[in-house]
Amino acid sequence: MPTHPSFETLAAEPWSDYALLDSGGGRKLERFGARILDRPDSQALWARSQPDAAWDAADARFTGGKDEEGQGNWDILKRHADRPWPLSYGDVRCEAQLSSFRHVGIFPEQRVHWDFIQPRVGPEFSLLNMFGYTGLASLLPAAKGAKVTHVDASKKAIAWARTNQELSGLTDAPVRWICDDAARFAAREVRRGNRYDGIVLDPPKYGRGPKNEVWRLEEQLPTLLADVRAMLDGDSSFMVLTAYATHLSALTLRRLVEDAMDGFGGVITHGEMTLREEGSGRLLPTSLFVRWQRDD
Repeated sequence: MPTHPSFETLAAEPWSDYALLDSGGGRKLERFGARILDRPDSQALWARSQPDAAWDAADARFTGGKDEEGQGNWDILKRHADRPWPLSYGDVRCEAQLSSFRHVGIFPEQRVHWDFIQPRVGPEFSLLNMFGYTGLASLLPAAKGAKVTHVDASKKAIAWARTNQELSGLTDAPVRWICDDAARFAAREVRRGNRYDGIVLDPPKYGRGPKNEVWRLEEQLPTLLADVRAMLDGDSSFMVLTAYATHLSALTLRRLVEDAMDGFGGVITHGEMTLREEGSGRLLPTSLFVRWQRDD
């Protein structure tokens, strides 16, 4: 009988500039630095553990937007809460701001990947970060001397990431900022014969590139993973895949990665990413992940 791969749950712990304060009733209450935010979360179906007074202390509350990709509005409950404010993680500083898609420029559950990547990179390490958004997964390795290629289809996201680079004092760090459709960029890199020591990809369920290219996760992920494999070689260390707001299971994602990495060796793990609630310790699911890494 074949062995069945185990399912892992990764928990992102609170840190000085972030905490999940409470969750329940389809919402989550979070502290991002100096701001307390009340945002919807379809996974939080249980009862809240904190009193109403804790939720009433929020600086802003997001309403509307039926899912992660739907736009909505922020109700500003306290003065100046709509202005950008600073956050930090390790050696990286970033600017947080309220967006119409409920996000603020940082996904705290990604801490589990940041902490996985940082001990594995250093000077001369080449990292490709596709769908890189505002750049923390690029800047944290760059702070350790890694050569980073950051790809995102949004000019606004690239500009935000470069602002974070300046705030972090990393303007001289070896980061290439590329505004392009990630799938098209990967295909070109394969044709050029370029390779990387590590690759991070965080594709959306649906998206559009700068030239109106259409991205659909279920349709295009297998081809992208084949290109990812082609950009890795016997000296490469890892590949990290995250998927949000998808009907695919973590096991499906793992099977796709197994197909792409067949014969390549190494270890594959898969499962769910979560946020650990401060105080209660409850876990709030956020996304699915698959990692491939060279045997330690």
